[in-house]
Amino acid sequence: MRIIPIDDSGAEIWRAPDLVWNGVTADLAINALTHPTAPGDFTAEQALATQVLIALMTDRRVEESELPPGEMNRGWIGDSYDIGEHETPIGSRLWLLRRKALTEGIEYLAEAYAKEALQPLIDQEAVASITVSATANRTENRLELDIALYARSGQSVFAERYAIIWDQVKALS
Repeated sequence: MRIIPIDDSGAEIWRAPDLVWNGVTADLAINALTHPTAPGDFTAEQALATQVLIALMTDRRVEESELPPGEMNRGWIGDSYDIGEHETPIGSRLWLLRRKALTEGIEYLAEAYAKEALQPLIDQEAVASITVSATANRTENRLELDIALYARSGQSVFAERYAIIWDQVKALS
């Protein structure tokens, strides 16, 4: 399963989050040593885009009862036993949908999982509110997530559409 930004025509777009992606995994981008103000530091050009992608694309650990038959738990093992008072688990449960068909109602699960993954942005006061809307695009074999983040003033500070691609159905995984 892949999560990618798309534009209104449904085409993949290039957005430059502060991540380096090798096609399988991502890591935080680092400034060049010649950077004028922060040499060798983490890149921070697209902070919200980066945080949204990390939240959506990182697999969150789940309770044993949530695991589909034959599936191993994923996510950071530390989230299973060492969550501090002001910490929240990392990532989303969107990975649980990868073996599901695009049936009626899957949009509600995708919306709930995405909202849960993005809630730390509100808790950390990076944004005041979030809206998530999911649409099943069955002809393209994908779910589309519309994510919008808002400041306390109500002004939109981030809006992006993402496609969750069911690669295994296309025999790509």
